[in-house]
Amino acid sequence: MINDARADVAVLIGRFQPFHNGHAALLKAALASAPHVVVVLGSSFRSRSAKNPFTWEERAAMIDGSLAAEERTRVSYLAARDYYNDPRWAAEVRAGVKRMAPAAQKIALVAFFKDVSSYYLNNFPEWEPLSVKVEAEIDATRIRRVLFEAEDLDVSLSVIAPLVPTAVRQYLKAWTFLPYFAPLAEEHKAVEAYKASWRAAPYPPIFSTVDAVVKTAGYVLLIRRNDFPGKGLWAMPGGFVEPGERLLQAAMRELNEETELGVLMPTLADALIGVAVFDHPNRSQRGRTITHAHFFDLKTEHLPEIEGADDAALAKWVPIDQLLSMEEQFFEDHFHILDHFLQLTGDV
Repeated sequence: MINDARADVAVLIGRFQPFHNGHAALLKAALASAPHVVVVLGSSFRSRSAKNPFTWEERAAMIDGSLAAEERTRVSYLAARDYYNDPRWAAEVRAGVKRMAPAAQKIALVAFFKDVSSYYLNNFPEWEPLSVKVEAEIDATRIRRVLFEAEDLDVSLSVIAPLVPTAVRQYLKAWTFLPYFAPLAEEHKAVEAYKASWRAAPYPPIFSTVDAVVKTAGYVLLIRRNDFPGKGLWAMPGGFVEPGERLLQAAMRELNEETELGVLMPTLADALIGVAVFDHPNRSQRGRTITHAHFFDLKTEHLPEIEGADDAALAKWVPIDQLLSMEEQFFEDHFHILDHFLQLTGDV
């Protein structure tokens, strides 16, 4: 706990998908503890999904709408990428808070330490923890489920009403009329059906997948996904490892099936220059999924022929210098996998 002296700045970190009364209690405590509050909006700069349906700007608007005019002047918003790399993510958050409050000497980290999912808060040992007891724990996942499984939106919004500030309820009602809502509801149902097919397993399954990053002549090979989740989003060719396959074999098979890349398999194998494992527990909304990304550099002066097939609606060679501007169009953590190999966002 912080001592009786007020902190210079209080930091509140979350995804706020959406902002609910539990978050509001934390923000109230933050406002009481410091003259300036920085709200860190996680999972920013990414495509919409059933798990992350709202942009960081929309979430900031929800929070602003729930505050009094004087309180709004004391709250700043820091949009933070996930990175799926804890040290890098924490360094970015620290740097962002420093930019917003350069003179702050004492920083309070306001949080509700609920379970193992709160582990990320331990990345800031230099900040004074202010643990807040929330009277009734509210689950944002449940709120999204009620919203996306609605048979009657008015009924669903009435169910949500006791869980969110009035301004947020009004915001959600208006948001459901936007063109994003229906596809996200469809994606939610597809993901829930996928999870239901594994529910009888004695333990939650851990899936093993592969992805292929193929570079040549200043371009990288991408596909546009044909199915939910992530229908219509850009991704790398990849998929599940089949029984009896080695990882490299699986990566090359998926690459061939989805893009029909005009390169002989021995040539492709010789072009492999790196493999990296991406295992963040929350990288996929379908469940715990660990992928091995294989990086191939063909080093050709021309672009081999390709054609989208199988799970890919389209295969396309995309200039590497355009990838950063496409960040919010990628499936799950695929932009960050590309960033790992191609250094798209630069070093911290």
